[in-house]
Amino acid sequence: MSTDPPTDPPEPTRPTEGTSSPEKTASPERTVARGARAAFRRWRRTRPFWAAVWTGIGGFVIFFLPMAPLGKILQVGVGGIAGMAGGIVLMAMALLILLLPSQRHTAGVLAVIAGVASFPLSNLGGLFVGMFLSVLGGSMAFAWLPEKPAKRTRDLLRRDRAARDRTAAETPVPPVSVGSGTA
Repeated sequence: MSTDPPTDPPEPTRPTEGTSSPEKTASPERTVARGARAAFRRWRRTRPFWAAVWTGIGGFVIFFLPMAPLGKILQVGVGGIAGMAGGIVLMAMALLILLLPSQRHTAGVLAVIAGVASFPLSNLGGLFVGMFLSVLGGSMAFAWLPEKPAKRTRDLLRRDRAARDRTAAETPVPPVSVGSGTA
């Protein structure tokens, strides 16, 4: 038997007001991850990101469908090569949409044309999935507009109104003739 008296576990110490608890401080890895995510979000919002994603996925489907096993391919031969070429063009347009947003109109139109052309050239346009995603992404790229800064209409209206009131108060009013004008 032990002769030592039983010891109670030590009570947890509470942090004083000047110090912060470990639960409240974020780890450096978490802070870096948040900063990277915020930077990616800012970058993504300056370009037609989702248009590029849909176009790229559509091109991927159209490109890899001809490489499926023979039992699943509807058309073999030159059509398979044309399908792979269409998929490469669509993936290139997705990169162009993503990296050069100023060229989104051209890339969007080419993506829609390549997506529609994949219908007869590549296994019904990647079994309709690739064609649909390519047309969706191309049309989104064509329709995308860069975000404009918020307008400050209230301040402008107040300033204009105040300026008009000041000029109206400062301008002399010409005398008005009362009567018929005959003497």
